[in-house]
Amino acid sequence: MSQGLLWFPLLLAFVLLAALGWLERRRQSLFRTWAEGAELVKLDGCGGAQLKDGILVWCRFEAGTFQDQGDFDVCRLELVELMALASGDAPLTVESQGPCRLRLVGTDLQMDVPFSDADQARRWGEQLMARARCDL
Repeated sequence: MSQGLLWFPLLLAFVLLAALGWLERRRQSLFRTWAEGAELVKLDGCGGAQLKDGILVWCRFEAGTFQDQGDFDVCRLELVELMALASGDAPLTVESQGPCRLRLVGTDLQMDVPFSDADQARRWGEQLMARARCDL
C-alpha cells in the first residue's frame, strides 16, 4: 500500500499536465478561428494580434474566449516604438530581450500592443511600417 501512495503524486502531475495541454490546444484552435483570413498574426503569452484589411486588432484570452483589447488603423500609422512592458515610457535598446510593447503612434491616436518577445515585436514593427508606407 505504501508503494501505491508513492505513485499518487505522479498520477496527479500527469492529470494536471494533460489538463493544461488540453487548455492550450483549445486556446490555439480558438485563435486559429479568430485569426482566419488575416495577413499577419501572433499568439504568445501576452495575447493575440491580427492584421486584417489594414486594421490591427489585439486581444487577450480570458474565460475561454478572445476579448478584444483594442484596434488601430495601419493607414494612420506614423511611428512604431519598442517600449519596456513594465516601466513607464522607457524605450528598449536594440539588444533588449523579453516582454515589451509596441507603441503605435498615429494622427491623434496612440496605442500599446503587448508582446512576450522583443525580437517578434521588432519584426512586427518593421512589417507594420512597411504596410503603412505601402498604403500611402
